Amino acid sequence: MTSLESPAARFVLLIALSFFFGLAFEEFHSRGNGERPGGIRSFPLLALTGALLYGMDTHRLLPMSAGLLVLGAWLSLFYWRRLTAPDHEGARSAGLMAPACNLMAYVLGPVALAQPPWVAVGATVAAVLLLTGREKLHGLARRIDNGEIVTAGKFLLLTGLILPLLPDVPVTRLTEITPHQVWLGVVAVCTVSYVSYLLQRFIAPAGAALWVALLGGLYSSTATTVVLARRARAQPATLAAAQTGIILATAVMYLRLLAMILVFSRPLAAGLAPGLLGLSVLGFVLAGLWHWKSRTTPRPPSDAIEPGNPLELGAAAVFAIAFVLVSLATAWAQANFGVSGLYVLAGVVGVSDIDPFVLSLAEHGTGLVPLASEVVAILIAASSNNLLKAGYTLAFAGVRASRAPVAALVLMSACGVGLAWYAASP
Repeated sequence: MTSLESPAARFVLLIALSFFFGLAFEEFHSRGNGERPGGIRSFPLLALTGALLYGMDTHRLLPMSAGLLVLGAWLSLFYWRRLTAPDHEGARSAGLMAPACNLMAYVLGPVALAQPPWVAVGATVAAVLLLTGREKLHGLARRIDNGEIVTAGKFLLLTGLILPLLPDVPVTRLTEITPHQVWLGVVAVCTVSYVSYLLQRFIAPAGAALWVALLGGLYSSTATTVVLARRARAQPATLAAAQTGIILATAVMYLRLLAMILVFSRPLAAGLAPGLLGLSVLGFVLAGLWHWKSRTTPRPPSDAIEPGNPLELGAAAVFAIAFVLVSLATAWAQANFGVSGLYVLAGVVGVSDIDPFVLSLAEHGTGLVPLASEVVAILIAASSNNLLKAGYTLAFAGVRASRAPVAALVLMSACGVGLAWYAASP
């Protein structure tokens, strides 16, 4: 038994947490004049009562349950009185925070005795944060529309319902990738995109073009490149920021790829880490140099880069199909043409979405491809994708406005090919 789990330590923890909770409760209600039960004295007493009743019968919990019923009845009477009697402003208050906090204080005693210390500490801190964060939380609720709630529901559907139900055994002899692995790849991409979407929509400062470019690189460096290239032509005042943002988005893309690969294959991530981190650093350096060279402070753009919904179920299904097709194509190319066929396929898929190709190698490879060959193939695919983005930049921004980002993208592509050649060398 560690010192934190001894009876004396648990008793001290119980008193300290209930005192802290009561202090926060009383401070939260200090500006109001209404009657509210509980506080810096009541909460420690409630926690002690719950702990003592729990200690009388730790198996059937009859005394503690009886005490909970008595407390619940008293809180019900208090709540009924609050509903029927106007407060000092003449309005009826139906808030549940006071009864909920009293119940929490009572249950905190048994939890501090029966559960690991982190459970009691975590529950208390969470309760205090929820109690004291009323204004911020209500402000957040007012900012979120129904569409965002539906999007969050889709994310839970993709991760918490569909993924556990899929079988983790191959369903065809053409590939050893299982439905569970396919959907796990979908979840990995959707999670990164969804986190970037939330940061970009709710946290990134308004008009902060470079922050938006960084987050866009997590979401989709190709889509961000297209948006910024169009802006570079349509809004000359934001040209320097758009050019820097295109380079930044690709620099972040390398980190995004490495993070997703790390989830599925640590050996492959370790083999790719020097190359991808080096290319990312190169991208950040190029972006910083160009931003410094431009020596302009662009005005905030009139329109922000609005991230699309990353959790459309149709898009997830398309990604899953693409994942399976790329996996089959990878196995076929390697079986019929060897490693060279895999490299050619890597260059071809680079002109589209490289995520299915990268994740198919990360999750299971082809079963026959050496780790070094997978490293080379991913570097080739990323380099090919950079050339695609350079083409988009040239097409949408024009020759003059695209010189700097195109040069940076081509340089990062050439360095990626050089690293691939070095990795493939015996």
